[in-house]
Amino acid sequence: MGATFDLFTEPGATPVCSRAGCSSTAAWRVNWRNPRIHAADRVKIWAACDDHRGFLADYLRSRSFPVRVTGIDEDVDDLDDTAARVAGDGR
Repeated sequence: MGATFDLFTEPGATPVCSRAGCSSTAAWRVNWRNPRIHAADRVKIWAACDDHRGFLADYLRSRSFPVRVTGIDEDVDDLDDTAARVAGDGR
């Protein structure tokens, strides 16, 4: 199934951070799913700027959701429920 959110809502558009109230350009994808309601092949995406990447990922991890943070252009097809990684810092 792959990602369920189009970061580029208009051709040529720049993705904006998903954090409430933030209008910064997103450089990261916070890929996640809720295993209680989503199939294993479902991946949802929040866009994140540098300032909110950790906040958004930690918010989802605190709910025990599998999370993987990637660069804005990197697609993720599925998430490993046993591993939560953030690109660049080994988490």
